[in-house]
Amino acid sequence: MAKERARKRAEREAEAQREREARARKRARRERVDRGKQALAGIVPDAPRFTPGILARRRRRRLMAFAAGIVMIQVVTWPFLPNWGSRLVVLALTLLAAPVVWVLSFGRV
Repeated sequence: MAKERARKRAEREAEAQREREARARKRARRERVDRGKQALAGIVPDAPRFTPGILARRRRRRLMAFAAGIVMIQVVTWPFLPNWGSRLVVLALTLLAAPVVWVLSFGRV
């Protein structure tokens, strides 16, 4: 009888040991996957978030209109300029003047 109980206890302990090892393997795999996800999440940029609200919408609209104005200046002037050097000068001057025009048009940034 004592030998039978000892054998059953040894079987139970062996089974418990196998279960502990299986849980440890699953936990280690889950931790590896989580580390990989965190590393990948650090590389991939976040999706752009638009600030809700009337003021943010108005600011976005102003910015888009301002950018469209800069593009229109380039579209109008480039066909009339003979070489790339003068085109680049107009582009540089437009980009340098843009912040000044923004502040004069809309106030502080």
